[in-house]
Amino acid sequence: MESSKYLKDIQDIKEMMSKSTQCLSLSGLSGVLAGIYALIGAWLAYRTIYFDYSLSGSYRGLVISQNAVYKLFAIALGVLIASIITGVFYSIRKAKKQNETIWNSASRRLLINFSIPLVTGGFFIIFLIEKEIFSLIAPLTLIFYGLACVNASKYTLRDVRYLGITIIIIGLLSTWFINYGLLFWALGFGFCHILYGSIMHFRYDGKN
Repeated sequence: MESSKYLKDIQDIKEMMSKSTQCLSLSGLSGVLAGIYALIGAWLAYRTIYFDYSLSGSYRGLVISQNAVYKLFAIALGVLIASIITGVFYSIRKAKKQNETIWNSASRRLLINFSIPLVTGGFFIIFLIEKEIFSLIAPLTLIFYGLACVNASKYTLRDVRYLGITIIIIGLLSTWFINYGLLFWALGFGFCHILYGSIMHFRYDGKN
């Protein structure tokens, strides 16, 4: 009886430490929806590029107008805002089910560590847009986002780390096949989010 009581106490202590150092209220369903938003955004981007491009040439011959770039930026911003709103909504709902607060020391560390690579990448991509270096935008958004996930993963579910590593690899591959950036963007932000979001949903959300 004594040993089982001590084991129970140790488990309770470990659980308390985990909750104080990790943000466990991330929802897998929000990841799935973010992936769906990304696929819709990729489809809209494809329509924007090829509606703007009157010739039936290859990716190598593709020239994107400044107006199309603004539309693409608006699409990407829309996908980002929709994903953030969805993520916050489902995280708050999950935290309430677990009788936890969504804003605590763990979530603050998660946000800070996630934001550092993401904001750095955002400023760098704005610089590339200003210099009209459009071919690297899709690979770098993937790479910086993947780095953000890996950097923040120590404060949340470990699956986020694997998601980040996968997206970094896809981003690096995209730099090699530079003319198919939109396809890699859809693969990384779309299918990867749906895949890992589904895994997280059935592994963690179903327990609550």
